[in-house]
Amino acid sequence: MQGQSQQQAYDRGITIFSPDGRLYQVEYAREAVKRGTASVGIRAEDGVVLAADKRARSPLMEPESIEKLHKADDHVGVASAGHVADARQLIDFARRQAQVNQLRYGEPVGIETLTKNITDHIQQYTQVGGARPFGVALIVGGIENGEPRLFETDPSGTPYEWQALSIGSDRSDLRDYLETEYEEGISTDEAVGLALDTLAQSNDGELSPDGVGVATITVDDPEYAERPVDEIESILDERDLLATDEDEADDEE
Repeated sequence: MQGQSQQQAYDRGITIFSPDGRLYQVEYAREAVKRGTASVGIRAEDGVVLAADKRARSPLMEPESIEKLHKADDHVGVASAGHVADARQLIDFARRQAQVNQLRYGEPVGIETLTKNITDHIQQYTQVGGARPFGVALIVGGIENGEPRLFETDPSGTPYEWQALSIGSDRSDLRDYLETEYEEGISTDEAVGLALDTLAQSNDGELSPDGVGVATITVDDPEYAERPVDEIESILDERDLLATDEDEADDEE
């Protein structure tokens, strides 16, 4: 009983390290991220692709109301996994930082700089009593000085740069798939197909057009753009990933 009570004491305090050097609340926040639907980011030769699983919990829910992809600035996109409300707070913070940089220096904010500003903000909530960590992970992608950049933020406040990554549910399996299929030098269009292939791995190999979101930012046109549903449907059909009406009916049951 004494050991259990000590364990609970470390659980309750975000500012208290356990004897083995762990912050349990941060680890629990990572578990919250794993419960969110998957998001994928891929850095291509000529751009960045963000894709997110936007499956609705009910057929009565409007697909457009599910927020997984966000525009942080003209040249920066963000995909999230975990608590949506936490993601919204961090997205608003990122947008303010992007505008402050534009007003202060007269130039777009760098992707690495913006990511580190976000993770510095996240880290503060792992060090202050009376608050909890953010239960969300973000993929931050965009164009910096003509080069595509792709970063991940962790609930601990640590930034990582990737060529391709997944966050959310089935992260390990999706990452293994990306490690096998990703090749350096792929184009943005090829990366879109790979991102959809990856998301399909956790959806029985099939996706519905309104249940997935795709956004791209290219070097030639560094402007965040979400792909329309009809274009996603065409790509899914070409790659034999399009869910049939029977499959969708089964999911609703």
